[in-house]
Amino acid sequence: MTATRRQILARTGALGAGITFAGSLSEIFAGTATARTMGQGGYGPLIPDPDGLLDLPKGFRYKVLSREGDPLPSGEGNVPSNCDGMAAFPGKGGRRHLVRNHENRTASRSAVPTVRGLTYDPGGEGGCTALELDAGNGVRSERVAIAGTSTNCAGGPTPWNTWLTCEETEFRAGDENYTKDHGFIFEVDPYDPRRTGAVPLTAMGRFQHEAIAVDPRTGTVYETEDAFEKPFGLFYRFLPNKPLGGRGSLRAGGRLQALRVPGVPDLSTVQQPGTTFDHVTWVDVPDPLARRTPIRFQDFGPGGITHAQKLEGCYWGGSCVYFVASFAHRKDGSAADHYGQVWRYDPKRRRLTQVVVFGPDSDLQLPGESPDNICLAPSGGLMVCEDGDGAQHVYGLTRRGKVYAMARGRQNIGTPEKPKWGEFAGVTFSPDHRTMYVNCYEPGTTFAVMGSFV
Repeated sequence: MTATRRQILARTGALGAGITFAGSLSEIFAGTATARTMGQGGYGPLIPDPDGLLDLPKGFRYKVLSREGDPLPSGEGNVPSNCDGMAAFPGKGGRRHLVRNHENRTASRSAVPTVRGLTYDPGGEGGCTALELDAGNGVRSERVAIAGTSTNCAGGPTPWNTWLTCEETEFRAGDENYTKDHGFIFEVDPYDPRRTGAVPLTAMGRFQHEAIAVDPRTGTVYETEDAFEKPFGLFYRFLPNKPLGGRGSLRAGGRLQALRVPGVPDLSTVQQPGTTFDHVTWVDVPDPLARRTPIRFQDFGPGGITHAQKLEGCYWGGSCVYFVASFAHRKDGSAADHYGQVWRYDPKRRRLTQVVVFGPDSDLQLPGESPDNICLAPSGGLMVCEDGDGAQHVYGLTRRGKVYAMARGRQNIGTPEKPKWGEFAGVTFSPDHRTMYVNCYEPGTTFAVMGSFV
């Protein structure tokens, strides 16, 4: 999603090497970018970087925009660690603005500096930073956009060009060093963060948020929950009291509901692509603030509620919202095994359809494992961040299902004898589609990759 962190197809990287999947792969791209001139299978082999940072195909080059521990140009402190979900927004005169999550919990290598007026909880070490770039990707400014939050993993952009950053946690005041409850969504203005401040959008729920997608026609916000243990997460929708009202409108509150598929308590049991559930229902969440009980444990009345393990990616395409269950394992408590599901919900028809399922017999090692964030590519396909063992890549995925390597990380965070490379996260494109931005999670590094992407 960003689209945002762990947003699509766990093990998608293996598609080009014969991964077992069923369903319509083209459905993943429905209503999204239009395929252009590239698309037959990538940009060629990766060329080793003499500086040992980022390998790219011939004709592409990179620029390091930001590295954890370096002084922020704003003078507010140092660049925080754990760079995660990210989105790019248009600016004046070819400028562009990046908002970057930092998935810090406690005792992080480099916390988001606390800044007066932008700090939610002094005990929180997560948050976002904002970069303003010129047309040539020169850094004009870099500053704290929100601080004092926790575990800012993913989120998503709004139609009015703000970023919704999501806390993937359920810490309460009194836990560890926290002075306030956590597990909220916060709105961040990429142009002037002080216009949004550090205000939790409490009506949107307190749970282990992952990603969001906004229906640009109605303003409904869809939310995924990446709960770490059983009972697993839910798929939500938020009906704002002031839909599409622009910056700050979500503070007016609204109604939080969870998806119920009658007769299906666990989506992992659905293994046939094309399976459709008509007239699914949405059930009001009894206590969105989870004052005493986490939402996924709450009593939703007769019929219960529908859960799924590893609900992560969420993005809007055409007239529908797509969401992803990255994997499910019986050993963890799921009702069935799979290595990835993609679901489509059509709000107009109230119809839920399974689009793609990846089977347990798939080869998970070729050419990569554990894809993470995704974004739509100018060529009409996807860019997928890898998050697994061994070498770490940004992979491209064409509409025809061809996988190709776009970038390989070279920053060794292990030892010469036992090398380890930091995962990629937050891949996104500039508004003019000419630059790909991507983070290395550890050590926190933000790259601008330039070249002909179409």
